[in-house]
Formats: sequence, structure tokens, C-alpha cells
Amino acid sequence: MEKYSIMEIIKTNALIKDYSLGKVKVRALSGIELSIDSGEFVAIMGPSGSGKSTLMHIIGCLDSPTEGEYYLDGDLVSELPKKALADIRNRKIGFVFQSFNLLPHLNILKNVELPLMYSGISTRQRRDKARYILDSVGLSDRLKHKPNELSGGQRQRVAIARAIVNDPFILLADEPTGNLDTQAGGDILEIFAQLHKAGHTVIMVTHDPKVAERADRIIQIQDGLIANGHLA
Repeated sequence: MEKYSIMEIIKTNALIKDYSLGKVKVRALSGIELSIDSGEFVAIMGPSGSGKSTLMHIIGCLDSPTEGEYYLDGDLVSELPKKALADIRNRKIGFVFQSFNLLPHLNILKNVELPLMYSGISTRQRRDKARYILDSVGLSDRLKHKPNELSGGQRQRVAIARAIVNDPFILLADEPTGNLDTQAGGDILEIFAQLHKAGHTVIMVTHDPKVAERADRIIQIQDGLIANGHLA
């Protein structure tokens, strides 16, 4: 059995992902070899169609590879039961997307509470924890507002609060500043920097070199392969 360093939290071996478009097979990933240590801040860069978002979805257990192996915290993900995968997505990995993915009919307090509904804690504990997390991202005065009553930067703060409310050890962000202006994007990146400083492993997909420079390591993906990985 392959040995892993104590720090290694993500490991892929010859990861391949194919999609079928009618009778045509499209290869999104062509044999990704990747290792990420616990506590790293990594940016994954590449042009549109390079496979970076596909890789992010596999890392987040939202998709599975066609071939190859993906180890998460030492476990071979393909051998985990569905319940374990659901638990990983709810408790161990937090997701932040470019489009926020907030529920429009709920206020932001209830949006942040949602991941806690499966954690077995009381309604009051859920409410208190969601309030605390929203306060930590500067939104304690917006608890009763619905997403469409907030700016883009504020909505992304809500998305980050929801992503971290279960204290996951990995935070995945797919183009988190893509819909934001420069000021709001800078504020969001500062929150990620603070989360990294607090011990979270942060993996961020971006096409923007200036955003990627905030990471400790930049991984370039081209045509479904890692072109290089270097310190930022």
C-alpha cells in the first residue's frame, strides 16, 4: 500500500475524466498527478476548457473520475460508501462558487444554517453558530436580508459563511471573485487569507493571475494536464 506523508491531504494518481457528447468522447482530464498538503493555499489556473473546474469537482467529491485514483485524507474516495461521501461534502469540505448558490427565498441567517441541519445540534445552537459566523465575515447587521437585497460582495460573504459553518478542513473556491468588482474581490480574498491563516486548506480555481498570486502555490492546468506547479 502506498505511504502518505502526515501532511498530505489530497493525492491523485493518473486521474482521467471523460465526458460523452452524443457519440463523441471528450477528455477533460488526461492523467492528473497532484499532491496537496494540509494547510496549503493553492491556486489552480488554466484557460477555459482546460479541466480546472472538473478537477475541482472531483476533489470536492461532486464528481468521480473515469480512471485513476483520488485519495482524500488517506482514504481512496472510490471505495467510500455514499453516506460517507455525503458526510464529506457536508462536514469536511466547504464550497464557494462564483454564482453564490444561495437560496433566494431564505434570509441569509437561514442560508447559513442549512448545512447545520444535518449535524444533530439544536435549533438554537444552529442559529447561534450561524450568527457567529456571519458576524465573523462582517454581516451581523444583515441577518434578516434575503440574497437579492445584498451586493455581490455581501452575497459572496454569505456563501463563505455557509461554507465554513461546519468548520471543514478543506475550502474549495471556484472563481470566487469572478462576479465581483475590484474592491469586493479584494475583500473576499482577504477573508480567504484569514481562513488559511486559521488552518484551513484553501484550493481556489481562478483565471486571474492577480488572484492566484494570493496563494502559496500556483498549479497551471493545460489540456487536462498539469503544466507546472510553483510557489506564488
